[in-house]
Amino acid sequence: MTDYALLAAQARALCEGCPSWVAALANASALVMESMDDVSWAGFYLVDESDSTRLLLGPFQGKVACVEIARGRGVCGTAWEQDATQLVPDVHAFPGHIACDSASRSEIVVPIHANGRVVAVLDLDSTSPARFDEADARGLEGLVASLEEVVAW
Repeated sequence: MTDYALLAAQARALCEGCPSWVAALANASALVMESMDDVSWAGFYLVDESDSTRLLLGPFQGKVACVEIARGRGVCGTAWEQDATQLVPDVHAFPGHIACDSASRSEIVVPIHANGRVVAVLDLDSTSPARFDEADARGLEGLVASLEEVVAW
């Protein structure tokens, strides 16, 4: 089981004082991949500053990924639109799921905020069904809270 308090503390230490959100999120995605079992993809999608109707691929660890996702589309777009964590035990049962990796079976996405609005989402995939649960959701929300505090958005 993942020690989410430790993960959040490590992310804070890695990202605090980092002058670039790109470098901070690159290290955060690597930290998540190294710290969590049975995760096939971990990364970030960011709200496009020039087109607020889509998310753009940010730093990640894993296989190649979709470059852009429309607001309200797929798990990431839904998390952004609803401003709520999406815990998906079976991606094939999620309406409008975007299959960037056909081996993906479960997913969790957590919105990230700055200045009172969603600026990005943390996205994790697994090749195992029902890999993520409520404990993971709460733990990853804690990780995101640490990133919200220290990343220079």
